[in-house]
Amino acid sequence: MARFEKPSFSESFFLKTTTAHSALIALSSLSGPHARIVKTLDTEAIEIFVTAPRSLVPLLAAELASLGGQGILEDRAGVACHGDLTFAYRICLWSRLASRVLFPLATFQAADAEELYRGASAVAWEDHLAAQGTLAVDCTLANATLRHSHYAALRVKDAVVDRFRELFGVLPSVAQERPDLRINLHIDKDTATLSLDLSGESLHRRGYREDGGLAPLKENLAAAILLRAGWPDVAAAGGALVDPMCGSGTLLLEGALMAADIAPGLLRPYFGFLGWKRHDPDLWERLVAEAQERRQIGLAGLPPIFGSDSDSRALRAARANADRAGLAERISITRREVADLLPPQETPAGLVVTNPPYGERLGKESALVLLYAALGRRLKEHFGGWRAAVFTGNPGLASHLALRAHRRHSLDNGALRCKLLHFTLAVRSQPNGEAPPRPLSAGAEMFANRLRKNLRTLRRWAEREKIDCYRLYDADMPEYAVAVDWYHGWVHIQEYAPPPSVDAQQARRRLREVMAATAAVLEVPRERIVLKVRRRQKGATQYERFDQRGAFQEVNEGGYRFLVNLTDYLDTGLFLDHRLTRTLVGSLARGKDFLNLFAYTGAASVHAAGGGARSTVSVDLSRTYLEWAERNLRLNGFTGPRHRLIQGDCLEWLAACRERFVLIFLDPPTFSNSKRMSATFDVQRDHVALLQQAARLLTADGVLIFSNNNRRFRMDHDALGDLAIEEITAETIPTDFARNPKIHNCWRIVRC
Repeated sequence: MARFEKPSFSESFFLKTTTAHSALIALSSLSGPHARIVKTLDTEAIEIFVTAPRSLVPLLAAELASLGGQGILEDRAGVACHGDLTFAYRICLWSRLASRVLFPLATFQAADAEELYRGASAVAWEDHLAAQGTLAVDCTLANATLRHSHYAALRVKDAVVDRFRELFGVLPSVAQERPDLRINLHIDKDTATLSLDLSGESLHRRGYREDGGLAPLKENLAAAILLRAGWPDVAAAGGALVDPMCGSGTLLLEGALMAADIAPGLLRPYFGFLGWKRHDPDLWERLVAEAQERRQIGLAGLPPIFGSDSDSRALRAARANADRAGLAERISITRREVADLLPPQETPAGLVVTNPPYGERLGKESALVLLYAALGRRLKEHFGGWRAAVFTGNPGLASHLALRAHRRHSLDNGALRCKLLHFTLAVRSQPNGEAPPRPLSAGAEMFANRLRKNLRTLRRWAEREKIDCYRLYDADMPEYAVAVDWYHGWVHIQEYAPPPSVDAQQARRRLREVMAATAAVLEVPRERIVLKVRRRQKGATQYERFDQRGAFQEVNEGGYRFLVNLTDYLDTGLFLDHRLTRTLVGSLARGKDFLNLFAYTGAASVHAAGGGARSTVSVDLSRTYLEWAERNLRLNGFTGPRHRLIQGDCLEWLAACRERFVLIFLDPPTFSNSKRMSATFDVQRDHVALLQQAARLLTADGVLIFSNNNRRFRMDHDALGDLAIEEITAETIPTDFARNPKIHNCWRIVRC
């Protein structure tokens, strides 16, 4: 009896065929001196290779053993094992972790395309596929002499078709989608292995998901997360499952399938073996009927499962997926912010498991710091006695959970190496429900002292000036490179991104110290401290939305009322360093027509209107900011046709405008490449043309106030010789920014 050589895709895989059973399968001999093939297979010893992502292989091996697999050997690409046909079907129906189930047919030398063709031609494909059936060939290469997987697959397809032509005079056809027989070709160096793909398509496709949301987890990865998190034990004890960032609901649905003993393949309409000539329909139907019965029994004992998310689109997908899985009535899915997360009422403690976003795009990580911090805070304050598991590809963000993981697992999400962090959440023992504060380090104590000193000085000044929001600290100590702003009972902290030379772990530690010290000195709860990471912004990212809370609060500046939003954008809606510049605009505005270019949220327009301007025109590209500006104007009683708001590209609007203004405030961004602009804008490169266009709209006695935040900006006086330009930067730096006078530049410009 012939022996099947060790397949090239598994160094440890070795087939041990036993008693012949010709009713199952008979394979013909291969031609060539290097050929070896299984001639007969026994129903009690079908050799199988089950593929899975590398990080799931240990879990898969245990799962296959529980399904009755024998001779289990782990490999980087999956698990080799053997069992009967029932076992093979059970893998397809019940495996929560497998990707594909391969039934190897032959291994042979294939140094070139012709040798590959001859080896594939020798396999008795007629024992597996009807003459007029359909087939598809998938190919993977590993250090192979043959370089093109598509060409190698094509040669195997040609070999199969030619064999049928010679034997029967008819040809099977190719069908990439759901063929009767899917053939798997793997070539490692010069060794080819041909297998039948009994799964037909990846088993992670359960059949319940159509819309995966923005970044869905594969179902088998979600199952691995739940297994590593101990969900089966929690569910068996009646504990609840909660996912506060459920997205399209994959963790919820896999958790429900697992807890209710529902076969993950029960909804799939297609498997690769359904068109296989050796398929046993009666056996398969018995296994499906058994799974249906187990489902009914399991659903009766399904523990509570709850999901929430702030994204309405993702929630619609989650509900639709739950409905397709037949679990819509069993899973609660609601819209909720992480900052409002609470345990479900009258529900036993269980497992909180979630896959928060990782922040791969520039400008997003700042918002995610807030998200992770809010998640950690809610878990710590409200989920005592629960377990928690957080799956993330960004360890830096995970540190902002401020929770100590007692165990970690590495799991791959595609090409990204991720961590699954496990937490046991202690029940709070403090009478007032607050955890005792940790003592500050020596460095944090120095930061706290500096903040305390600044607060004593600036608080009295702010009360005299009737100012609700001001800067308390601006990287006064280089090792604590943050800006701390006070907003009428709230604190807005911006971390300046550290240079590459600074150790990332040390930077995160210092940021945690800043948060703790700020809360202690300013006597504000952590939920009233908003943290962002400030990086150099490019293009649209400088205006990109961070969050969706829409939480506005009212502040006072010199008798005017403004709305600020501390959470949703990089900036809050009120540039604190321009406070004196706005005051200057107000003092110059009486009886004049005022133009506010790059108007942002219209704070300068409010000052101009309050200073007695005859009219105001505010121009900005963003509808969001113009609506905000309209609210600020209305909040101060300035409404009607005298106060116009115009949405448009300021550069194009300037070129087309024929009106004249006595006072213009021009505060452009340092750089912009917004998709809605006709061209990019760079304030250093383009300021001459910009100022000339703006000055064209000035009346003979008009004044242009020009400001920008480019610290390296150089005014081109020679190119602007027809304008009288006076720098007034020093006069426009407020008291709370005196420690950092390079925060902006400002000029008073008139026509000569």
